[in-house]
Amino acid sequence: MAVADTGPGDDAPVTPGEFARAMAALDGIEPAPAVAVGLSGGGDSLALVLLLRHWVAERGGSLLALTVDHGLRAESAEEAAAVGQVMARLNIPHRVLRWEGAKPAAGLQAAARTARHRLLADACVEAGILHLALAHHRDDQAETVLLRLARGSGTDGLAGMAAVRADGAVRVIRPLLGFSHGRLLATCRAAGLEWVEDPSNRNPRFARARLRAACDLLGGEGLDGDRLCEVARRAGRARAALERATADLLAQAATIHPEGWVTLDPASLSAAPEEIALRALAQALATVGGAGPVRDEALERLLGSLADGQGGTLGGCVVRLRRGSVMVAREPAAVMERLTVPPGGRVLWDGRFDLRVSGRWTRPVEVAALGGAGWRERAGRGGHSGLPDLPVPVRETLPSLWLGTEMLAIPTIGGAYGFGVDGKDPGDRANFRPISPLGRPAFTVVSDRRGII
Repeated sequence: MAVADTGPGDDAPVTPGEFARAMAALDGIEPAPAVAVGLSGGGDSLALVLLLRHWVAERGGSLLALTVDHGLRAESAEEAAAVGQVMARLNIPHRVLRWEGAKPAAGLQAAARTARHRLLADACVEAGILHLALAHHRDDQAETVLLRLARGSGTDGLAGMAAVRADGAVRVIRPLLGFSHGRLLATCRAAGLEWVEDPSNRNPRFARARLRAACDLLGGEGLDGDRLCEVARRAGRARAALERATADLLAQAATIHPEGWVTLDPASLSAAPEEIALRALAQALATVGGAGPVRDEALERLLGSLADGQGGTLGGCVVRLRRGSVMVAREPAAVMERLTVPPGGRVLWDGRFDLRVSGRWTRPVEVAALGGAGWRERAGRGGHSGLPDLPVPVRETLPSLWLGTEMLAIPTIGGAYGFGVDGKDPGDRANFRPISPLGRPAFTVVSDRRGII
């Protein structure tokens, strides 16, 4: 969470000093920082731009405003252009990012959120910016906790949104979690700026809009924004402790293999508290399988099956005991991705491998799983003596290069296994760099003089 907003009322603008303290609490920000901000044109994000504009100027940094045009309403392009005009008056560089392609009929808000995060992150990487600031505030945090409470979330969900989150090459920061929506609007009014209201915020089709409509009733029963943020504070503290314990267990029990699999020490898993063992297993599944959270009951069944000397499949992974270790490998049937890559191109394949294709190929090639047939062809050609010793699921889910039905090469992985059609190293390289790293940072909880907040 960010620094608690316990002083001024909702009609008081956020001061530069308050905002500076909120940014300082986030930590890990370099001198002369380059920061991007997701700007919808609403009052919250416009206030964040105003506050960041002053903050980066004082530190000799730079600010880039990014607006995503989802294309969901006819007037969205015009609104994005109007936001750009406001930024031009403030002398703030601004880009509009458009969500292209077909839009889903179901789960529209979730799909739009995923597309927005992808577009913003890609723009940050392109601009060489590490920090992406988002304008979620105290009222958003309360709504998030209430929504997750209604869905039966546990500790992790009730912790709400983190003030700092590593998202691949981008560090997402939320410095406004301690400030109310009212104070952010007051900040815009004080600067003489108008903002755009998104009609979807009041559309009862969406769960958050329905929750906002119920807020007055819930607040009358004591379940107001402050109380919900207290729930998030306490759950965040518990989540941070659990994730640190999980990281300690993984540091002791896990081995990461360059071919895209993980082994775990079963004795360490058995000795750990069940909650920590479950979290460690879930993180190994996310690292190898790339899938989102798995159901608690399914994870519990898998851990119990391992304790009985068996295993199973979950989260796109095969999990079983092998040579005294728990093997977490990619499930061959789950690897369906085939990507066409030009000579000299680079892709993230299967959410695990950062793969560079050699410039020696004269035409685009396909990256796909080696598979059983590819393995048999590879074995028939001879090759690296260590390859046959890999577990079958690992061998069959290695990245390989194809031209139609012809297997051209296995890229060099971890300094081994590279093999081209002429028996020589073709120059292709693949490194295991999963979307969800095994050693990801724990949930961030920020402290001040009054304690963890």
